[in-house]
Amino acid sequence: MCGISGFINREGIRADAALAEAMATTLVHRGPDGIGVHIEGNVALAHARLSIIDLAGGGQPMQIDGGRLSITFNGEIFNYLELREELIKNGRRFATRSDTEVILHLYDEHGPDCVHYLNGQWAFAIWDRQRQHLFLSRDRMGVRPLYYTFTDRGFVFASEVKAMFADPEVAREIDVEALDQIFTFWCPLPSRSFFKGVRQLPPGHSAILKDGTLELRRYWKLEYEPDDHDASPKVTERATEELLNLLLDATRIRLRADVPVGAYLSGGIDSTLTTALIARIAGHRLRTFSIAFEDAEYDESSYQLEASAFLGTQHSQIRCSYDDIARVFPDVLWHAEQPVLRTAPAPLCLLSKLVRDSGFKVVVTGEGSDEIFGGYDIYKEAKIRQFWGKDLESRLRPLLLKRLYPYMKNIQSQSPEYLKRFFHVGPAELASPFFSHLPRWTVTSRLKSFFTDELAFSLKGYDATSELEAELPAGFAQWNSFIQAQYLETAYLLPGYILSSQGDRVAMANSVEGRYPFLDYRVVQFAAKLPIAMKMKVLNEKYLLKKVAEGLIPPSIIQRHKQPYRAPDGKSFFSAAADGMVEQMLSPEVTSTMGLFKPAAVSRLVQKFRSGSAIGAKDNMALVGILSTAISVDKFINRFTGRQQPCKQSHKSYAISS
Repeated sequence: MCGISGFINREGIRADAALAEAMATTLVHRGPDGIGVHIEGNVALAHARLSIIDLAGGGQPMQIDGGRLSITFNGEIFNYLELREELIKNGRRFATRSDTEVILHLYDEHGPDCVHYLNGQWAFAIWDRQRQHLFLSRDRMGVRPLYYTFTDRGFVFASEVKAMFADPEVAREIDVEALDQIFTFWCPLPSRSFFKGVRQLPPGHSAILKDGTLELRRYWKLEYEPDDHDASPKVTERATEELLNLLLDATRIRLRADVPVGAYLSGGIDSTLTTALIARIAGHRLRTFSIAFEDAEYDESSYQLEASAFLGTQHSQIRCSYDDIARVFPDVLWHAEQPVLRTAPAPLCLLSKLVRDSGFKVVVTGEGSDEIFGGYDIYKEAKIRQFWGKDLESRLRPLLLKRLYPYMKNIQSQSPEYLKRFFHVGPAELASPFFSHLPRWTVTSRLKSFFTDELAFSLKGYDATSELEAELPAGFAQWNSFIQAQYLETAYLLPGYILSSQGDRVAMANSVEGRYPFLDYRVVQFAAKLPIAMKMKVLNEKYLLKKVAEGLIPPSIIQRHKQPYRAPDGKSFFSAAADGMVEQMLSPEVTSTMGLFKPAAVSRLVQKFRSGSAIGAKDNMALVGILSTAISVDKFINRFTGRQQPCKQSHKSYAISS
């Protein structure tokens, strides 16, 4: 895992090696094991290396055939050994044992179609001297990031935007429409970023830059089949066996590394199952890592310890407090490069530091399972709302929604009339293609009431949901609402937030590579073709996955009520460690200068937290969203320096051997 960057100047403007090195150095947290630069006329490729495969011979940028093809690559190709063997049979000769060289030879044989052969997580750029074009690609699920922009001098790309900002020609300005999207969907829609003019290559896409023109090509997409499949016990039994074999192989190839591999163990079914599969394959005692919260409302440590004892792992936890979240939050935003509406990335940044401090560069995690197997509460919620919609006068059906969210105290006291409005259970909403997500997006969009009149005026006529609707697949409106919800979560929130702010960015902040067996494209495609009843049987989520897990993990973890990963939000910034962060970043003077939020409204919000009267998701998301925007503007627009330390160490960590 690494950081990549580079640029191509217009003809006649030679590439500046010092600039290429400065861009790569900005990404040293992603690749602390070496900086490499390749200059070829007006072309510059740069690389910050995290050495995991072929420690001695895998340095980059890498060339083959006398420099005819050059690559800078971030990621891992998990099936590289099989591909290498086939390429050798075809007469190819290799100078290294790295997966990087496999990509180059595969591209040489198949051109842009080489990506169809890859099973992995990647972002790479290949300079093809013969064709005089730059080939860019990003993995199917969007695990690894890749940004780009055009300047007066040419074309610039990088794993992270901060590397592009090392080039003084790249403007640093907020994209207010992307901010509107974050305050609707929690993340910008591809191919936007938080910064105006800086785009991201969407997941499942490649691109070719030739003669100053960039052509995007979609090489993979999520495809769901109509839900008319057999879900009988015999068919379910066969599907269970097939899924287990797929997950075993997906996990097996994700253990390929020349360094030790650990695992996250959150105490839920997903990470516990991946840990069990690793233990079954590896044949040695596994190191596992988790977060324990001092606030019991968020803590799952008892399940983590139970899973560790059951699987016989050597386990380490990091204890996270309100102070720890406040302390690390500015660093998280430096790495996330966009505002967030939850503090959830902060503990994960501290967790990756624990992993790195324990001598590990690679962890296997359970991300992706909830999206592809229907594990989130939003899927249950949509099903209950549809059930209620068939009898809107029922007094019993809305009680199912209260049972669904026992941790949302304000929901418990509300009347059916309020719940009907809050959860959008009306004829028009039931007919909406965005039915599953209307409650979430409505709550989030209310945060835009804090926008200044000037910002609201500049956004007049802009509708984030219309932009999203314009890029949906044909026939989306006719899909089952469960599948619609899955698509929206998997195609947008997963790469835009879960794998970004909570994934790649906070792991790579401490030079740790995450690997995700559930996001093996074979597993994703298998899950997309399953009958809905195998994903959610009545309200039993991830039904087929639970069948796979039987006998492999503790029954109590399979049967436990799902607890979504959450962390303390607004309250964290009024702890001792916040050190005046709110006063400094959200003062009327600073807010007024920023020009995005109404100073008086922000002050009232802050006072609600000080007085203890702040309640519910809206207040928490508003404070975190506004504060994170202010910090992001300060770091990237007002005072950009190009370097930042990894996430600050928490003082409370401990190891537990089972």
